[in-house]
Amino acid sequence: MSDEPAGAPASDREPAAEESSDSDSRTESAESRGTAESAETVDSDDAVEGDEATGSNDTIANASGDRGLAALRTVADYQFGATAGEALFPPQAEIKIRRSTSGRPRQLLCDGQRLVSYGIDGRFTLGIAGGRRLAEAFAHPTARVVVGDESEPYIRAGKNAFAKFVTEVDPAIRPGDEVLVVHERGELLAVGRAELSAAGMRDFETGMAVKVRESIED
Repeated sequence: MSDEPAGAPASDREPAAEESSDSDSRTESAESRGTAESAETVDSDDAVEGDEATGSNDTIANASGDRGLAALRTVADYQFGATAGEALFPPQAEIKIRRSTSGRPRQLLCDGQRLVSYGIDGRFTLGIAGGRRLAEAFAHPTARVVVGDESEPYIRAGKNAFAKFVTEVDPAIRPGDEVLVVHERGELLAVGRAELSAAGMRDFETGMAVKVRESIED
């Protein structure tokens, strides 16, 4: 004898099983989409370095021939000023472009050193190697915030630069700009983000002038 309840033919019960299976498939699909979207959201400008940590893909680009790199040079010119793109990514240089899993550029490196990171806002953040290239390309005081002996050891230790100790500044600097923190003798100490305008750095006795991202130790 069959264990199936009377009055419940198999044909009536099978669609319910199929319906449950379809529902499970839709749930799994939605979860997969959610996971993919979350992974893309994590895709930030200064992500943890390393392919294993980021799941990123590295490509080698020749600065004179890669169309993607040419576009990034244009971004650099717009952000930092004319000739910045060639200074950061010189012709014939072998530039490694570290990309996210979606293909977006994240970091650009040369000889193993990070020149810049490329944020989801379409702007670069400088590494020390990139800062050195801009310092060589641009005449003083372009893109510079200048400090003296009193601040030097703190900046080298990765501390932020404060307005009270700024002795000179590029008058074009605005809050949010990427800047070079240099000593009065001209030596690059750090790179970071301006927190005040040039006028604020000159006039204020308190407040953070530059949020230091990376510094050069003695």
